[in-house]
Amino acid sequence: MQAFVFEHGELKIKEMPDPTPGKNDVIVKLKTAGLNRRDLYIPNRRGNDKDALILGSDGAGIIESIGAEVTSIQPGDEVIINPGLRWKENTPAPPESFDILGMPDHGTFAEKIVLSEDQVEKKPSHLTWDEAGVLALAALTGYRALVTKGQVKALDTVFIPGAGSGVSTYMLQFAKSLGAKVIVTSRSEEKLEHAKDLGADLAIATESDWKKELEDEVIDLVIDSVGRATFNRSLEILKKGGRIVVFGATTEDNIDLNLREFFYGQYQLFGSTMGSREELRELLQLMEEKQLRPVVDKVFPLEEANQALTYLKDSNQFGKVALKMEN
Repeated sequence: MQAFVFEHGELKIKEMPDPTPGKNDVIVKLKTAGLNRRDLYIPNRRGNDKDALILGSDGAGIIESIGAEVTSIQPGDEVIINPGLRWKENTPAPPESFDILGMPDHGTFAEKIVLSEDQVEKKPSHLTWDEAGVLALAALTGYRALVTKGQVKALDTVFIPGAGSGVSTYMLQFAKSLGAKVIVTSRSEEKLEHAKDLGADLAIATESDWKKELEDEVIDLVIDSVGRATFNRSLEILKKGGRIVVFGATTEDNIDLNLREFFYGQYQLFGSTMGSREELRELLQLMEEKQLRPVVDKVFPLEEANQALTYLKDSNQFGKVALKMEN
């Protein structure tokens, strides 16, 4: 089968052996796969001295075959892949055995993948293959940050710095479907307009004076994934006693924090990452009930995976970037 791999320092298309299922495994013939920023970082994390690893965490396809003891799914079923390995129940933090698909395990940038039957869920019937293939990692990350950790509720005002990421597009839709008001930021006027089209109540420039722009707003919840560049600015516009959830740091990891101002403000700070199978099933139910759809910015054929990664790295997208298999 054709796959996009990182091998001895090189990203390339390579012919790889077809996978075979164990007794509790399924083989998924992939239709599409979704890119995530995680895919950009794996080559540096893995090093240049390793054999071929198939990249990719997200994907959707059709069950081609099943192991002898698989009972929950049948050949021909349409599925999405849950990239969070071995995290089933919604717990305060993932278990020690938790990993994300795509390292150290082979990932989804291939024509086929073998997985435990626990790692696939029925594809929502209203989604296209392109939409289903980019769904799980970003949507699950956003759902846990917003709902489980952020405890968003109707009439809350939610502030999300950075309107263009895949996670942000999911959180915007989830928050609106649950009755919240949503404010986003971006450096791009085009992305601000896209966010308003998606339902944002207010979209402001990243470089603007947030305190002045939002002086009439009461911010109940901030979801921040930018890190050093926005954390303290976000904290300045959060109401006293408000909640801030951090699930990433696309700028710098380390920040300066005035602890006295923080505890006087009675702020609540939560860390979040990915999510459990239980939460994935909750968000899939929400998406079906509200007919929510992933935002797909651009689709590349598998053989153009390098170009797709460059497109993602340059942050050109609004929403998700996908790879389409030719099988």
